[in-house]
Amino acid sequence: MNDDVWSLVHAERAALIEDLTHLDDKQWDHPSLCDGWTVHDVVAHLVDTARTTRLGFVSGMVRARFDFDRQNARGVDRERGATPQETLGRLRQVASRRTGPPAPLDTRLIEEVVHGEDIRRPLGLPHSYRPEAVIRALHLQARTSASFGGAKERVAGVQLAPTDAIDAEALIGDGPQVRGPALSLLLAVSGRREALDELTGPGVATLRTAA
Repeated sequence: MNDDVWSLVHAERAALIEDLTHLDDKQWDHPSLCDGWTVHDVVAHLVDTARTTRLGFVSGMVRARFDFDRQNARGVDRERGATPQETLGRLRQVASRRTGPPAPLDTRLIEEVVHGEDIRRPLGLPHSYRPEAVIRALHLQARTSASFGGAKERVAGVQLAPTDAIDAEALIGDGPQVRGPALSLLLAVSGRREALDELTGPGVATLRTAA
C-alpha cells in the first residue's frame, strides 16, 4: 500500500519537474493559487515538504511555536534558491525521497496534486493526474480538521460527488450534493475558490460560503 502511494507521489514530482523545465523567469515569478506565494515559492515549499522527516517536522513546529503558516514560510525561505534553476535543481534532488511528517501518508498526495495545480492553473499548463491519487487526496482532505490543514469543517453538511469516479464509494459525506470532477472538488475544499465555478449541485452555495 505504501509503495503504491509513493509511486504516485514520485510520478507527480517527475511530471511537475518536466513542466517547470520549460518555464521562463517571468512565469516563475507569476502569482500561484496559493495566496501570497509565487510559482517559485510553491516549488520551494515542495522541496521543503519533500525533505520533511517526522522528527524534523516536530522540531520545526516547536521552533515555529506551533504555527503552521510560520513553519511553511520558513521552509520556503530555506529552500528557495537564488534563481529558479537552483530551486528546480533542489526539487530534482528530492524527487525520489520517501519521507514525510507524522501524518497519514496520503498527505503526500494532497501536497503534490493541490500544489501542482497551484502552479499549473495560473500558467495555463494542462496535466492529467492519476484518478486514484486525486480521490485518495480528496477523501483524506475531507476527514482532516482545518487545524491540520484539512477541510473537515468546510465540507460539513454537504456530500461531495466526484462525477469522474467509477463507484459509489467515492461519495463523501451527507447533505446537499456538490458535483464535479474530483480534482475540482479537491481544490475547492482546499480553499482554491477558482474551482468552485466548476462545481454544480445544491450544496455549492454552502461550500462557497464556507470556502
